[in-house]
Amino acid sequence: MGQTQSAPPPRQPSPPPPPPKVEYDTPWRAMPWGKKDALEEKLRNFKLNTTDVKFVRILIVGEVGAGKSSFINSINNAFQERITSGALAGTCGTSFTKKYQTHHIKGKDGSHLPFVFNDIMGLEREGSKGICVDDIISALKGLIEEGYNFNPLHPASGKDSKNNPRVSDHTFCLVNVLDANKVSFMDHKFIDKMIRIREAASDYNLPQVIIMTKIDELCPLVKEDIRKVYTSKKIKEKMQECSNALGIPMSHIFPVKNYHEETDTIDDMDLLILKALDQIVNLANDQLENQTSSEKLE
Repeated sequence: MGQTQSAPPPRQPSPPPPPPKVEYDTPWRAMPWGKKDALEEKLRNFKLNTTDVKFVRILIVGEVGAGKSSFINSINNAFQERITSGALAGTCGTSFTKKYQTHHIKGKDGSHLPFVFNDIMGLEREGSKGICVDDIISALKGLIEEGYNFNPLHPASGKDSKNNPRVSDHTFCLVNVLDANKVSFMDHKFIDKMIRIREAASDYNLPQVIIMTKIDELCPLVKEDIRKVYTSKKIKEKMQECSNALGIPMSHIFPVKNYHEETDTIDDMDLLILKALDQIVNLANDQLENQTSSEKLE
């Protein structure tokens, strides 16, 4: 009598694939963590390439609520080592900034450091709200008077503009502030506004930088440990998305966390902010040197 063959054992289901990695094994951009004091001192000792101008002007633009004013305050916080509020910031959904205002950063001796920031009304997606793009372009040229009240419906008229702006009235670097959580939701109308501003800045050969804010809200890794900013795949993907949408290279995009709910300064937050500022002021200084060299040749 022959032996009956036993049925083969049922095939075991394949194990599920491992979840995609959310973090790179090593940081893709170097950061001098733990050396905030050295970077701060470097910026305190920053010198312009010409003695004819006391400071370089940096124009901060961006959508309402992205953190323009908070970024200026965060820079000041890093230098003053306390929470400050020189640029009034709001969370009400409309632009809290109404006036064209220059913000200085104090040195240790009470003097001003050789770079200043201009805060302006925020951009809004609806055409009849927020700052007029023409006013931003006028600010790039140094034509807007200090204290000018922005009107969403009408750009600045001749009586509100400077006839003969000085070199120090001009913008030397354009900084675009973007909320990391809204990058994927920029509609074509808003992108068109940003591109128009970018093209005007390019016409004047102005360097341009993106500050990508609220990275802790975008990425849980960074919320837990801000030092993971350059190992987070989500942060890098969002930076690449910014670059693709606005045509600004990755090397000019800086993710930061502004001060918002903190009551004391934090060195790692300061370091990200100061690293971005270091790039901004060096680009502005290069532009100042290029501009003054061109004027001497004319």
